Amino acid sequence: MIELLIVIACLGILAALLLPALARPKVYAQKINCVNNLKQVGVAFRTWALDFGDKYPPQVSITNGGTMELVNSGTVYLHYQVMSNELSTPKILVCPEEAARQRWTANTFGLGVPGEHNCIPFSSNTNVSYFVGIDAVDTSPSMFLSGDANIGVDGALPKTGLQSFSTNSNIGWYQPRHEKGKKGNIGLADGSVQVFDSKELRKALTVSGVTNRLAIPASP
Repeated sequence: MIELLIVIACLGILAALLLPALARPKVYAQKINCVNNLKQVGVAFRTWALDFGDKYPPQVSITNGGTMELVNSGTVYLHYQVMSNELSTPKILVCPEEAARQRWTANTFGLGVPGEHNCIPFSSNTNVSYFVGIDAVDTSPSMFLSGDANIGVDGALPKTGLQSFSTNSNIGWYQPRHEKGKKGNIGLADGSVQVFDSKELRKALTVSGVTNRLAIPASP
């Protein structure tokens, strides 16, 4: 009986040591997938801009195919919807570590096929995890273009809609998604994707040199 208890105790210790190690590859893969999502989003923005005078959707009038008149509404998904051809699939607009219960991963930019099961059209902010940098331009490469939307000020819950962050705003991650809740991902206007903790996020905002207006989807 004593030997059996010793064996059970040893197995318990081994399990406690091994389970975190086994979970690490999955967590790492989710972080990489989020980075890849934002890289594809950055490419979509830049590809779209090639046909619109090097401007992104929020800087182009609706009559010309953009979303300029929708900026003040704070709506996020429409800025992505006009780039449906460049994005190919709305699945990349939801972070793999998204925890918000109201978030749904869409699988089509269209309205879907009548009668088709499991068809989730891209139709609202609940289909998006990433913010849109309304004023981002490639001539200001350090401006925020897109990224994890769980950004708050002074540790508060992120506000939905159009929000302005000056260079000295005390921003940080609210319930961070990546690397055991310590970091988040930001896509910059130059097309790069950076992984920041809250301190690095504030520094990046300062380095951008301008007020960043972000259209943020529903809070987690």
